[in-house]
Amino acid sequence: MHFFKSIFAIWQREIIRYWRDKTRIVSSFFQPIMFLLIFGAGLSTTLTAGNFGVDFIKFMYPGIIAMNVMGIAFFSTVSTVWDREFGFLKEILVAPVSRTSIALGKAFGATTIASLQALILLVIAPFIGVGLHILVVVKLFLFMLLLSFAISGIGLLISSLMKTTETFGLVMQVLVFPMFFLSGAFFPLTNVPLWMTIISRANPLTYGVDAMRQIILNGQISQQVINKLVLYPITINGIFLIGFSIIMILAAVLAFNKRS
Repeated sequence: MHFFKSIFAIWQREIIRYWRDKTRIVSSFFQPIMFLLIFGAGLSTTLTAGNFGVDFIKFMYPGIIAMNVMGIAFFSTVSTVWDREFGFLKEILVAPVSRTSIALGKAFGATTIASLQALILLVIAPFIGVGLHILVVVKLFLFMLLLSFAISGIGLLISSLMKTTETFGLVMQVLVFPMFFLSGAFFPLTNVPLWMTIISRANPLTYGVDAMRQIILNGQISQQVINKLVLYPITINGIFLIGFSIIMILAAVLAFNKRS
């Protein structure tokens, strides 16, 4: 029971810290909207034909949601580095609290923040011609949780190894853009070079984008077109994200225990 109380306490601290930073909340909401407006309006005519005639904004929308999940989950785990720099981590490490519970509390906090923030993006769906009903929202939120948990594991693993926030930010930038552009958010991965296929298959964001695209576009366009755009069945995407999340969280917990 004490173990779970410790997880909850760390999780609650992460949520409170996030809620008090209103600038962060607003900026993380408007950034994906700018991506949709700028890339959607600027590239729609050029890339719609390459996406088998699917409206580019609708095609990109699941990728923008996944990008939002990834960015917030990564950014949320930087609190581990802050806590180490400002001494808070030392204070809780000398307390009779399991280090594993601290790591899990931070991972769950980042997962919650990223998922809820991405869920807000669904309010713009009607404005881009995407119809959503309650079952679709539930499915999307499930994959938001899976994807954010996987990314939180990566972020926590990196933050456990970094000494400064500057170093963490540099490593995060090196990872974020390749992961995003090789996830299928902007173009289908069904007909790309072999090297890109290999990298994309190791990218957790690929599976999140692929699943969310199927969930959102199902019923919006014909099944034949969907089959040309997607990579794997939704079940396979879910299994991969679950397995990847478990591996990353275990690695992050081990690194956190050794480093901290």
